[in-house]
Amino acid sequence: MSGHSKWANIKRKKGANDAIRGKITTKIGREITIAVRMGGGDPTGNMRLKLALSKAKANNIPKDNINRAIQKGLGATEGSNYDEVVYEGYGPGGTAVLLDILTDNRNRTAADVRHLFSKYGGNLGQDGCVSWMFKKKAVFIVEKDSFNDEDALLELVLDAGAEDMRAEEDIFEIIAAPDTFESIETALGEKGIETASAEVTMVPDTTVSLSENDAEKMQNLIDALEDNDDVQNVYSNYEMDE
Repeated sequence: MSGHSKWANIKRKKGANDAIRGKITTKIGREITIAVRMGGGDPTGNMRLKLALSKAKANNIPKDNINRAIQKGLGATEGSNYDEVVYEGYGPGGTAVLLDILTDNRNRTAADVRHLFSKYGGNLGQDGCVSWMFKKKAVFIVEKDSFNDEDALLELVLDAGAEDMRAEEDIFEIIAAPDTFESIETALGEKGIETASAEVTMVPDTTVSLSENDAEKMQNLIDALEDNDDVQNVYSNYEMDE
């Protein structure tokens, strides 16, 4: 999600109930396992693992869960083999929806996701139908309560390789190419500037503003997709106020 809706969703997840937090823990653990299997257990040389561990820290995932996920990735424990798939579709109001999937049963997942799109006023599309609308970017969010000197922050992140910084009502959103993630993270850390969120994500080129009715349908679709065990990440180009 973009703009206000993205920050609103981050805050909502931070205050999620135990059942939702359990799903978040499971999904992040799965991402850590896949990252280790693909690139090894050292985050220094494994950017995907580094990002997964950063996400785990931001969501207060217990160290025992993280260690189990790493060991599973290293082959110390048995676990399912997952396929990585990207699904694309359309939500209410013609919005674009992009999904990162990790599944051990493609047929089951495709049927479940297709059902959710249909139930909440959208439809699952063909490969490539909306992915061209998104670009992979490093995105950092700094809350103004923790650091509010916009000029100093802008100079710092631009020197570290950022492409842009947007000032919202209560946050600064820093946008950069994925390969500058570490340099920006280091620059912020050296100045003691904490991030509310730091990730490599899919950012839409343009956004679609939704009516109140469509925005409610869209949020219900997003919630239902995020509740699915096989859906790791949900990206969309809808824009709405908190």
